[in-house]
Amino acid sequence: MYTVPDQTGRTVVVTGANSGTGREAAKRLTAAGARVILAVRNPEKGADALAEVLATRPDAQAEVRILDLADLASVRAFADDLLTDLDHLDTLVNNAGVMVPPQRHQTADGHELQWGTNFLGPFALTNLLLPLLLAAPAPRVATMSSGAANGGRIDFDDLDWERRPYRAWPAYQQSKLADLHLAQHLAQLARRRDWALVSTAAHPGFTRTNLQVTGPNMGRERRAGWTPLSLIPSMAPPEGAGSILLAAADPAVEPGAYYGPRFGLVGKPGPARLNRRMRDAAEAARLWSVAEDITSTTVPAR
Repeated sequence: MYTVPDQTGRTVVVTGANSGTGREAAKRLTAAGARVILAVRNPEKGADALAEVLATRPDAQAEVRILDLADLASVRAFADDLLTDLDHLDTLVNNAGVMVPPQRHQTADGHELQWGTNFLGPFALTNLLLPLLLAAPAPRVATMSSGAANGGRIDFDDLDWERRPYRAWPAYQQSKLADLHLAQHLAQLARRRDWALVSTAAHPGFTRTNLQVTGPNMGRERRAGWTPLSLIPSMAPPEGAGSILLAAADPAVEPGAYYGPRFGLVGKPGPARLNRRMRDAAEAARLWSVAEDITSTTVPAR
């Protein structure tokens, strides 16, 4: 398992910290000395995750705050509360997401659920928290993508799957490619503006979490049992969280870098390959501008 370096004195927000890689990341960052804010949609599940974190380290500085990335009003309220309560934020871990619901669902703002939850919500949160991040001496934003981004396409004419028949996997792939564009363009902004901020991205390979169950079974009365995914090599969350933890905490990471398991699906975390579309700076800049308009958020002027 990846060993998280000392995080004493750092304040970290982890989204989706109630389960899977987010829960594991919150636990390991806290154990390494960070003050961790578990950003979760469900307060009961958040309380359960917090109890596990505190069981690992009873003297931990950790708390639960409510955040629904599928509701931009919730994103803004969460950010406003942090801006009131904190003087800086050291690390934002954009981890939460939803995966391949079989039918098209919408966010509170009318966006396709995967697009809204996996990209628009984290994008807005990142922009809104940038003033706190830039007040920190060595800020970092780590954004969780997916190996599925390799096949992603950004359809600027139909980002919300309103004109085409909804297809769960391509919609997921688009949202995860967009997450890489978020991380890449933020790294470019930091370079151009001489910010100390380091923006990175990661993917978990094939990690066994409720992500593979909750999304695909959304809206179904009966859950699917065995699937072909059961035959694919996979990791448990303690191993699968290694890539996002490396991206969020390792002192040797490079701005704009992408990390994943060594063997793609499984393995120790290390540098991951960025294909041509993932490195398309013009598309990333265009997407950033479109997302600013959609979410009514923007980067600080300085």
